[in-house]
Amino acid sequence: MILKIVQAGDPVLRKPAEPLAPELIRSTSVQHLIELMRDTMRDAPGVGLAAPQVGEPIRLVVIEDRPEYTKEIPAERLSERERTPVPFHVLINPALTALDGEPVSFFEGCLSLTGLLALTPRARSVRVEAVDERGEPVSIAASGWYARILQHEIDHLDGRLYVDRMVPRTLMTQANYARHWQDASIAAVCADLGCTLPD
Repeated sequence: MILKIVQAGDPVLRKPAEPLAPELIRSTSVQHLIELMRDTMRDAPGVGLAAPQVGEPIRLVVIEDRPEYTKEIPAERLSERERTPVPFHVLINPALTALDGEPVSFFEGCLSLTGLLALTPRARSVRVEAVDERGEPVSIAASGWYARILQHEIDHLDGRLYVDRMVPRTLMTQANYARHWQDASIAAVCADLGCTLPD
């Protein structure tokens, strides 16, 4: 079964999610939700999905960046974005710390803002402390695109969307991104659109 992905404007996306009680993590209902979120993320397709995006206000995310998602992307663009496959995993009650204070900007979209994307600055590297679907502690040090995914999904748990962090003049449809900008450098995009990236 595929869950409905909540779109921007729904209040659940703007409220901080509640921590998931340790005694509930291994419950049938939470384990079933994780399975449904995995299937929904893959069906979209997306690289991450937070529980509020399916209407559940709890601190739970699923993440997976599958190799087939990048097979059409040139190697130099994957290298620039530091993007490599990430296996499926679950993070519950995550806490994120930015390790590299200098922001890196790339185009970012969201399953809850269908058809749009924008340049969004994020920390290049982060550390995340959480528990997994078995309630076991997890510590992740991530950089590049994986760090971006983690920041994006954990933002959802805090009631934030990428549009809160984006460079406003770069908001565009996916169709116009593909038509005009996908092969341009970030510097060229900003020069043409008259925007300044944060330091």
